[in-house]
Amino acid sequence: MELYFIRHGQSINNAKIGDPEYTENPDPYLTELGIEQAEYLARYIKEKQHIAKDKTWNPQNQFGFGFTHIYTSLMERAVATAAPIACALETVPFSAWTDIYEEGGIYAREKENRFKGLSGRPRSFFESKFPKLELPETYDESGWWNRPFESDEERQPRADKVLTDLLARHGDKEGQDEHRIVFVSHGGFFMRLISAMLKLPWRQAAHDMRSWFLLNNCSISRFDIRKDEVTINYLNRTEHLPAHLIS
Repeated sequence: MELYFIRHGQSINNAKIGDPEYTENPDPYLTELGIEQAEYLARYIKEKQHIAKDKTWNPQNQFGFGFTHIYTSLMERAVATAAPIACALETVPFSAWTDIYEEGGIYAREKENRFKGLSGRPRSFFESKFPKLELPETYDESGWWNRPFESDEERQPRADKVLTDLLARHGDKEGQDEHRIVFVSHGGFFMRLISAMLKLPWRQAAHDMRSWFLLNNCSISRFDIRKDEVTINYLNRTEHLPAHLIS
């Protein structure tokens, strides 16, 4: 199995970071720059989708991607990034994976209600704006989140479970064509997922320093997960974006 992790395009929260007058949106939308990033990304993937040399070693996707499944978190910025890819690839299944959301979930940011869990977008929002997206049958108008703020203690076990479920769904099986999976998700969750894959201690580095894997908006990272090995082929690639769209 090949796993491709794509971080969402620039959100309004990303754009306003450091602005003391701005209160973060609990489910931020893409900026105009973020929309343009997502469109560039989708065009690039469409051009590179077909694998030109099927039997040739392709660690940098120089011969194409061949994606077989697209999954997105149900945070608006992720779905709005994934939807153009799904439209560009047309026949590749496009589904919500609710557990690949950003750390914390959907919660209030105002001082008086800070960290209060909120509902998230209702089913009708996604059906009207992103009709290609396959939603869980149990998801209704009450919103997809409707839970308290996700605590620190809950975050790594969630990523561990996502990895276990990913392997069960798409891990290499005898007689099965290789699955090439896209996750459109978030920077914080990426840290948790890579910690799950590599069994890394959370944010620890040498000499009492802290660690972080930086992901730019609409970057692509690739992991090959075989029977007995995880190979990191590349992290945070952005060469598909022009310089003015790097954020």
